[in-house]
Amino acid sequence: MEEEQLKIFDENRTPIGTAARSEIHKKGLWHETFHCWIVSEQDGQAYLYLQIRSPLKKDYPNLLDITAAGHLLAHEEAKDGVREMEEEIGIRVEMDELIYLGVFHYEMNNGDILDKEFAHTFLYKRTIDFQDFRLQEEEVAGIVSTKLADFYDLWKGGKELIEVNGFEVNERGERITIHRKVGRESFAPHPISYYKRLIQVFKEIV
Repeated sequence: MEEEQLKIFDENRTPIGTAARSEIHKKGLWHETFHCWIVSEQDGQAYLYLQIRSPLKKDYPNLLDITAAGHLLAHEEAKDGVREMEEEIGIRVEMDELIYLGVFHYEMNNGDILDKEFAHTFLYKRTIDFQDFRLQEEEVAGIVSTKLADFYDLWKGGKELIEVNGFEVNERGERITIHRKVGRESFAPHPISYYKRLIQVFKEIV
């Protein structure tokens, strides 16, 4: 089976060709991704949904991450990334329902992974219930939410721990309710600069 191909770029986002998916993080090639964060208004407060990465994932298993995200393939544009919403978390949306936050570019070097992304980043504002989520279990192990204000405080240094509530799916396919406090180390490692820019944009919209 032929391996998926991704478009690759120089640091100025000029296309320079394609590469196999397995080479992208190994060689530190600039590539495009789709990120979508879901924010829900409940009881007069804004809550941010986070996915729990599957324990089966090669990269950052069991850590909290963007609500839905994925790589854009060589033949895809940013609008095609909306498929990740339905594939990963079972939430079907149309592109015009999303708020475009811009392209966030960043680099992360985590030893075996050299990640250089141009991340097309979106916000989806919707009142949503945990029962609405249908998870692709090889990718996502659970969904939690946290107060958006607490998320801000965590990444701006105002708090060391924040509370998350939601569910995760056990090995028997059962949904287990979870309530826990988490710190930055519980999140997949995106740069602090990414979170600070995200917060800045959120504050202008949410």
